[in-house]
Amino acid sequence: MIQTNKKRLYEQFDWFILLLLLLLCGIGILTIYSATRPAIESVHPNFYIKQAVWVGCGLIALIFVVFIDYSFLRTIAYPSYIIGLAILLFVLVAGQGKMGARRWLNLGFISFQPTEFFRLIFIVALAKYLSSFKGLMTMRNFAFAVFAFAIPPFILIMKQPDLGSGLILIILFVMIVLARGIEKKFLIQMVITCIIVVPIFGSIVFGHLKEYQRNRIIAFIDSEADPQGIGYQIEQSRITIGSGMVTGKGYLKGTQGPLRFLPEKHTDFIFSVFAEEWGFLGVTVVFMLYFLLFMRGIDTSLKAKDDFGKMIAIGLTFMLFIYFTINTGMVLGIMPVVGVPLPFISYGGTTLIANFMTIGLLINIRMRRLGLLY
Repeated sequence: MIQTNKKRLYEQFDWFILLLLLLLCGIGILTIYSATRPAIESVHPNFYIKQAVWVGCGLIALIFVVFIDYSFLRTIAYPSYIIGLAILLFVLVAGQGKMGARRWLNLGFISFQPTEFFRLIFIVALAKYLSSFKGLMTMRNFAFAVFAFAIPPFILIMKQPDLGSGLILIILFVMIVLARGIEKKFLIQMVITCIIVVPIFGSIVFGHLKEYQRNRIIAFIDSEADPQGIGYQIEQSRITIGSGMVTGKGYLKGTQGPLRFLPEKHTDFIFSVFAEEWGFLGVTVVFMLYFLLFMRGIDTSLKAKDDFGKMIAIGLTFMLFIYFTINTGMVLGIMPVVGVPLPFISYGGTTLIANFMTIGLLINIRMRRLGLLY
């Protein structure tokens, strides 16, 4: 029986999505190496080595998630959500401050950003609620979901303040709810309400933003208004991407990163460095890898054995898609700069491990779609 289960595990494991994941991580490590190399002979920062170590840790986290039947998450979904909110609240009290924001917890041997892991908890808890009733969502269901799952974490995250994570959470909530299905009459009412309320809500949020966050929005609207100040980052990103043209300058031949013209070149704006070296053709290949990843996630949702797995899978896929869309839109100057990394490519340990766990959960759901594993 044990040998049969191991054989089934091997046969059902989604090797394709793992291959896509490793390809993107490999591209990330290579690009981080290039982006952080010194312009003159000097010691090369070890960001790329750290990233490789984080990839290894991410694989361990992925394997751990794969071996836990996702159905078990239904039991701990709500308690985990409450604990997650408590940790977000604790971050506001005892979190580590960086650049005017309090988003990190320092455990001595490691510091991490709880918001990245909270999004996984958020998706699982919301999936449990949305799969707990049959039929389309009513106004009552929606109102409960808003006040129970959207507003509390949004307020806590914006208090850090973390505009990017707050926006991702709200967008993710809306996309998951729409994917669940809403009564047509209520959907029309909701759209009309949003048209009226969103501008008012947006102005209130804008008024409570930090100065640097308001500057980012201003730079998005008109980056040329202050090209040496708040608009510098967007302008340099556009220049970097444009200089790659069709085929790129070649690996390790880009100049914007090593010469330090481009800020945050190995984190939020790593896509610009890649585009400079590999050009339109290289960007097309990366976009295709992401497209296949998203399609695999959607396919996993469609083939899930129950509504709980279906909602988790679609939520995780939407989350990665939102990350990808905001980051690429940000570096192209068609979205505000909100500090959102490019999944699996940008440097960063917390986000990378959380994203590996995301893929692990997708594999988990896909493996158990036929009910062969237990």
